[in-house]
Amino acid sequence: MSERPSSYLSPKLECRPKAGGNGNGIYALELIKQGELIAIFGGVVYEWDALMRLPKLERSLCIQVEARHFLVPKPIGAGDHVNHSCAPNAGLSGQIGLVAMRAVQVGEEVCFDYAMCDSISYDEFECGCGQPICRGRVSGADWRKPELQKRYAGFFSPHIQRLIDASK
Repeated sequence: MSERPSSYLSPKLECRPKAGGNGNGIYALELIKQGELIAIFGGVVYEWDALMRLPKLERSLCIQVEARHFLVPKPIGAGDHVNHSCAPNAGLSGQIGLVAMRAVQVGEEVCFDYAMCDSISYDEFECGCGQPICRGRVSGADWRKPELQKRYAGFFSPHIQRLIDASK
């Protein structure tokens, strides 16, 4: 018997390879309404030093849940392949929930902006989302940008929201 994935993915979605063979993505099979639950991330929590000793794949699929704590999916499931976009259609609800920020159409890829959860530059990369508002580079300091704080109000992880509140 195989292990069940630690994360939940709405049955209205599926994980499949992205066009061009660049990893996997989560795609809508049915209309997802604004505010609807998309996924709940699960796994094992690691502190920073332990996270850095994990294989690259596990580190790439984790989500930062506190200042120095990261949730790593174990085992990895379909719901753990939600990609970044600088123009996301999903946002965080608490530390581990993902909800639709707007209606998600059939066939559309579900993405969220990693600025909603990352405050450490453990996963910096050149962004290839292709959106007109693409930042070009994703870093752990992106949450500091006033335009993102305004755009994603209500969709930040609690630890990021505390940082935002303390900076005002």
